[in-house]
Amino acid sequence: MKHPFSFDKFRIFSGSALKTMALISMFIDHFALVLSPELPFMTAPLFPLFGEQLTLYFLLRKVGRLAFPLYAFLIGEGLSHTRNRPRYLGRLLAFAVLSEIPFNLMIHDTVWFVEKQNIFFTLFLGALMIHLFETIKGNLPKALLLLAVSVAAVVLRVDYGLLGVVLIFAVSLLRKQPAAQLVVAFPLLSDRFAAVWAFLPINLYNGKRGFIRSGFWKHLFYLFYPVHILLLWLIRQL
Repeated sequence: MKHPFSFDKFRIFSGSALKTMALISMFIDHFALVLSPELPFMTAPLFPLFGEQLTLYFLLRKVGRLAFPLYAFLIGEGLSHTRNRPRYLGRLLAFAVLSEIPFNLMIHDTVWFVEKQNIFFTLFLGALMIHLFETIKGNLPKALLLLAVSVAAVVLRVDYGLLGVVLIFAVSLLRKQPAAQLVVAFPLLSDRFAAVWAFLPINLYNGKRGFIRSGFWKHLFYLFYPVHILLLWLIRQL
């Protein structure tokens, strides 16, 4: 019997709702990042706060900080529900490769740039770390493989760095323990006091898939990343 004051009734967000929030906050972040140099009103002072003049650019980038913790949580959920983990990992890696040129153009206005890799590489390595931890037997082989993934994150210079990969791993490992999840995740977050708000909808997740079920919607969700950053870059060129 459920307690009459059970928190479960507040769990109103499906996985699809969390994906939509992540996608929208990511778009807002990239919109501000890419187009603010071309839009003077983005950096015009709005109002003072604690002695600093806030700008629309600043506020939009803060909203954008919600995206990565949401994606970190969704990676663990995706791995736990997929029926084919190799295919899931392969899809992440394929989109990492597909997204690299649009990412380079958006950030550096060049096709080739090896100093930083796009977020799909971070998501892939985080998912791989979770998979190895859950499937490899023996503490020593497991530790060595997790170390190898960590080294790959550093060598590749993935977006959000090694802390981003570890965040994905930690959020997945503690997804049934929300209090511990928040305590462990907080020091790993980029721009902590903005990104930490992502854990509010995460802890209101109801465990349901929502409307993103078919292959079309699933692949559209992945495709949005390279397509939208390429379009933003093209708009900036115009």
